[in-house]
Amino acid sequence: MYTVYALKSLVDGRIYVGFTQNLDNRIKEHNAGKTRSTKGYRPWKIIYTELYTSRTQARDREKYLKSGAGKEFLKSL
Repeated sequence: MYTVYALKSLVDGRIYVGFTQNLDNRIKEHNAGKTRSTKGYRPWKIIYTELYTSRTQARDREKYLKSGAGKEFLKSL
């Protein structure tokens, strides 16, 4: 299973979208500063998740959530 997730920075409110097979470990990596793109905006909290059976489906959904319409959807939560 693949999890598409959205994180919100508790520092400035920015939203980060990604996907992974192990959500718990991935969130720990983000909050430990092991991901370069999110390191400067720690800590992060999960605001949204979706499960998919294929990597292709998860990647497509991640792309949508990173788009303008997808970001607006996440901001409305």
